[in-house]
Amino acid sequence: MNESILQTEALTKRYGRRVVVDRLSLCVERGDIFGFLGQNGAGKSTVIRMALGLVRPTRGRVLFFGNNIRTRSLRALGRVGAIVESPAFYANFSGWDNLRIFSAMSGGATPKQIEEALALVDLLERARDPVRTYSHGMRQRLGIAQALLPHPEFIILDEPMDGLDPQGIREVRLLLPRLRDELGLTIMLSSHLLHQVEQVCNAVAIIDEGRLLYQGAIGNLIAREQLIKITVQPLEVAYQLLSRDPTISVSRNGSESLYLRMSNEAIPAVNALLVAHDIRVMEISPQRATLEDVFLTLTRT
Repeated sequence: MNESILQTEALTKRYGRRVVVDRLSLCVERGDIFGFLGQNGAGKSTVIRMALGLVRPTRGRVLFFGNNIRTRSLRALGRVGAIVESPAFYANFSGWDNLRIFSAMSGGATPKQIEEALALVDLLERARDPVRTYSHGMRQRLGIAQALLPHPEFIILDEPMDGLDPQGIREVRLLLPRLRDELGLTIMLSSHLLHQVEQVCNAVAIIDEGRLLYQGAIGNLIAREQLIKITVQPLEVAYQLLSRDPTISVSRNGSESLYLRMSNEAIPAVNALLVAHDIRVMEISPQRATLEDVFLTLTRT
């Protein structure tokens, strides 16, 4: 049985009458690269802040390694590193000096530890340069180095790819599996870049308006969403006909294709229906749904 690193139990946060997080129960297991997904305002940052003890829950509890953060905060959080929102550094100081200063606030780090953290994020050659000369991607990686300094077993990264150019996104995406494989880290990644999450994460949780919509393996989530491409003429007649069926979700793509979300068992009936209405069917082919496809369906965007 896998070990649970982070658990939230019926975690709830209210601000007055507004419920921001609603009875949320999550479980991140050792070795996961866990994607935490939701639209802006879904409650992701509030969950992360409650998990780290920065915001007090209205009810429910958070456990790290089986330790309740309210009653055993040192044991719970002592093995956790985090970046919440964009990391802030002293621009005129070097990356090395920034890590030395910030690590001193939480017990300090040896020069060797700082060097190892910078090497892991590929910043050792720029360690003595002022942070003001760093690209946005380099600053994000410096933030990850800062999160690694306490030698955590679990790190939480809140939007680590936000605002990065394609090269910066690729650098962070390639770094995360290295951290898991080389250091044995478990990683929780909050992001709105669904394509990147699909490439790097093995498990996800999707929330909307503070409520859990799905939690589990990405492969299981994508497999349950069957997408069928049909190429037909005339397209508009087929679209109007199929849109009347409440069991089928229809979307357009291009001048001669429709994409249907339905079960495989419904394909013969759909084909027969189209033919009965004198609609020419040139193609019916199952498509692999993406994480973005499923996310948009679940959140009804």
